Amino acid sequence: MAVTDAEHETISSVAPGTQALVDTARGIPLDELPGDAYENLLVVSTTQTPQKVEAAIERGGGDPADVGVVPVAGSQSDYDGPLWTTDRVDPSDLTGLSMRFSDAARYLQPGRGWVVVDNLTVLLMYAPERRVYRFLSAMTSTLRDRDVRGYYGVVRTAMNDETYEQLRGLAGEELAL
Repeated sequence: MAVTDAEHETISSVAPGTQALVDTARGIPLDELPGDAYENLLVVSTTQTPQKVEAAIERGGGDPADVGVVPVAGSQSDYDGPLWTTDRVDPSDLTGLSMRFSDAARYLQPGRGWVVVDNLTVLLMYAPERRVYRFLSAMTSTLRDRDVRGYYGVVRTAMNDETYEQLRGLAGEELAL
């Protein structure tokens, strides 16, 4: 299912600093982001290799050289392309993920930057819920303070109502793709 122009307007019309939980079973489709998102974008990818992120950015009309990726995966993936990437971090290592995110987020421009966590649900599979909650709380707070948009993909059907409501409360907004 492709995102319509009206949905693009809804996504891109969200004010800088807004944090939104995105209920989607397939992760956030990077190739369907608004064009200006690709100009200063950081992707925390729990579901795609840097090669797949690069291909999605190109399909969406963006320049991969303007995009950073924090790969979250259990195994190493060799990548030598135009995306800026951090070292891989294991999905159970939220301390390492937080450090890599903090380093990368310094390059996000206030009012222009975008962060996409393609599937937050993966972190809930590898780390205790309270730790994921603290990680997301720190991330959303940092991005709000820096006036950077944040989109956090979740698989709604993969979590109970209480967990979903806690995450939604942190994000503040809720979108569906």
